Parts: sequence; C-alpha cells; structure tokens
Amino acid sequence: VQLQASGGGLVQTGGSLRISCAASKRSFNTYVMGWFRQAPGKEREFVATISRSGYVTLYADSVKGRFTISRDNAKSTAYLQMNSLKPEDTAVYYCAAFYGRLPQITSQELNNYDRWGQGTLVTVSS
Repeated sequence: VQLQASGGGLVQTGGSLRISCAASKRSFNTYVMGWFRQAPGKEREFVATISRSGYVTLYADSVKGRFTISRDNAKSTAYLQMNSLKPEDTAVYYCAAFYGRLPQITSQELNNYDRWGQGTLVTVSS
C-alpha cells in the first residue's frame, strides 16, 4: 500500500487541524494505521494508532485528550484530528501502516510499520 499524507499547515496556538492519509489499495482495511511526528533536531515519535477495524486506538500521553485518530475504510483514508494545538506540536507528521493479522492489533512501535507516507508539515505559532 502507498500512503499520501496531506492537510498540514500553519495554525495558531489553541487552534485545530485535521490531517489525512490516503492509501492506494482496496485492502486498506487489513492495515493498522499510525501517525508519527518528527520535530527539528528530534527523533521520530509515536502519536496515535488505530486498529484495522477502527475499534482500538492508542495515543501518546502528550496528545491524549487533544488528538483523535480515525479511519474510513470505504475511502481508504485515515485521519488525525488535532485540537488545542500547542507550539510543541510543530513537526512533520507521517502516516504509516503495517498488515494487521487480527482486527484489534495496534502498535506504538515505529519499527513495526513498513509502509510510510511522505509527511506533512504542521506548524503551530505562539
């Protein structure tokens, strides 16, 4: 599956943004989806993940309660709704995927993901 992230941009502190990840394959519903981010000078870090069924989600503590991951399997697209944005959320956001053997599987581990999108830049101004 090929992934294409979009929707990044410039937003003020406290604002909201939704980024999307479109997948190329009809088998999108067999893939676990994840969002990661990488700020300048920092390592790529986990943000959120969603099972292939959409019923199981996990979040990094830093975004819990502010971000929501979702997916529309009919549209082969995953989303990350980001609310109450902070300057420290500024980063390039990457969507990623791996085949999920079971409907409830998710993962916070970067190395489990073998499909990556090109990234979309989110900048939060103070």
